[in-house]
Amino acid sequence: MADDPATEILDATYRALCEHGYANLTLQDIAAEADASKSSIHYHYDSKDQLFVTFLDDLYERFTDRVDSPEGNTPNEQLEELLQVLLTTDAEPPLREFRTAMLELKAQAPYNSTLQERLTDFDEFLIEQLREILAAGMDDGEFDDDIEPARDAEFLATTITGAQTRHVTINQSSDQLYDTMTKYIERHLLADEQPEAGR
Repeated sequence: MADDPATEILDATYRALCEHGYANLTLQDIAAEADASKSSIHYHYDSKDQLFVTFLDDLYERFTDRVDSPEGNTPNEQLEELLQVLLTTDAEPPLREFRTAMLELKAQAPYNSTLQERLTDFDEFLIEQLREILAAGMDDGEFDDDIEPARDAEFLATTITGAQTRHVTINQSSDQLYDTMTKYIERHLLADEQPEAGR
């Protein structure tokens, strides 16, 4: 993959995005990261917009690979693992830089329908993952019968997104919110009586 120029350009886009942010990012910045010329980028991508659409498509595949089928023997363990992957990242400065750049991209989405469509894919995938886990937990008797998987999945996704935004904008600890959310799950989503192991 490293020998594929188009792939290297996407990798360079990630590095340049983290360093410069979206608003100030130029094709020359990406070319410098890729150790290539602007003309070589134009050979693979007609414009910065087309490059970012391809970049988001590639990022979507990585995101879905990362959060699809979280580890855990029970739905609750899978939910906690998913939250841990998405929230407990305070010790990773490069990821915080990336989230900052993604926040800039999200700010452009209301004015760019193509960006909006790509970012909507991320949101819908996360909500569906959460909904499936909650529904499986209800079927197993691990989660309360009164929860509504679709509604609660949207609430959790909104909270996760808000936590990531707060982490970027005011340096709020996402680890702290992870602890808060696990307590919320215990109090509001888990059934009062848990099924016996092996049932």
